[in-house]
Amino acid sequence: MSDFGFETRAIHAGQEPDPRTGAVVPAIYATSTYKQDGVGGLREGYEYSRSANPTRTALEECLASLELGARGFAFASGLAAEDTLLRALTKPGDHVVIPDDAYGGTYRLFDKVESRWGLEYDPVAIADVDAVRAAVRPGQTRIVWVETPTNPLLGIADIAALAEIAHEAGALLVVDNTFASSYLQQPLAHGADIVVHSTTKYAGGHSDVVGGALITRDETLAEPIAFHQNSMGAVAGPFDSWLVLRGLKTLALRMERHSDNAERVVAFLQSRPEVSQVIYPGLAEHPGHAVAARQMKRFGGMVSFRMAAGEKAALDVVEHTELFILAESLGGVESLIEHPGRMTHASAAGSPLEVPSDLVRISVGIESADDLVGDLEQAFERLGR
Repeated sequence: MSDFGFETRAIHAGQEPDPRTGAVVPAIYATSTYKQDGVGGLREGYEYSRSANPTRTALEECLASLELGARGFAFASGLAAEDTLLRALTKPGDHVVIPDDAYGGTYRLFDKVESRWGLEYDPVAIADVDAVRAAVRPGQTRIVWVETPTNPLLGIADIAALAEIAHEAGALLVVDNTFASSYLQQPLAHGADIVVHSTTKYAGGHSDVVGGALITRDETLAEPIAFHQNSMGAVAGPFDSWLVLRGLKTLALRMERHSDNAERVVAFLQSRPEVSQVIYPGLAEHPGHAVAARQMKRFGGMVSFRMAAGEKAALDVVEHTELFILAESLGGVESLIEHPGRMTHASAAGSPLEVPSDLVRISVGIESADDLVGDLEQAFERLGR
């Protein structure tokens, strides 16, 4: 469906009406195994649901279409997708460059799990092209791992420039596209080799499912990932796949509203004396603004800000909001607020990836923008009482 627009592909890619009943929504194939027509006589290739399931296949085909990739893979979580990718495409002794403000779970995976397996890594400011180039070890670096925007400091990586650096060194460029979503940014079109998603977030969009995904540029990379996915087994179940597939149908609409609301919230935060810095790629003063404007449709629903009075004020404001729910995760229709240093990025404490203690991260939902601004206003007014 490459000739169709994003919104059309989100609704139709991988999803044909059922030929027997005419059902327009893909079925939830809650089955572990499939009848064979004689030994090895598989119907449409289905044998066992760890290896493939029709509901998961529909999701994987849709994800690949939205990212303009060759093949998609759906996993039980974003971290399961990351681990499978690393096991499939690296070996002990290989080296990976990662963001110096990567998601805490990603950092923990590299530092506590993959390093014990013999995989080496170096954190680097991925917005600094020269720093990334200097961190790459030709012949040893297998992957340049990028989040853009990063979590939680919203750094922006120049995907095309980093793809060139990685490829010159014989490495792959992997882009975690979770914060931007497939609607706002398509890394494969800018030279990336593999896209990673936590489909728990914007893809699912309703805070009711946990999942992950990988999308490859070509079939060559897909083959080892497919083997390891089947061998390691952390696949998305049929109901989870169905929920994410349903979420993707409204992704474009939701991302527009997330972006609209985030812009209103950012303008409000800039007016508050309690806030020392607002971090949002849509601001002209953001160091990555020009790059983000070039490779993103809009700037998304994630906003971070720092409190002038320090950590205590940051902890207080996240507890004073009423519409913004104090919770981890992001990308749902409801607005969330959190303190990264004590919550999502606690595993990075004391490391080079430690985040500022006065930092607050918000996932701006699709509620009324006036209500969201009003909620933050009352939270600020309660500080110090």
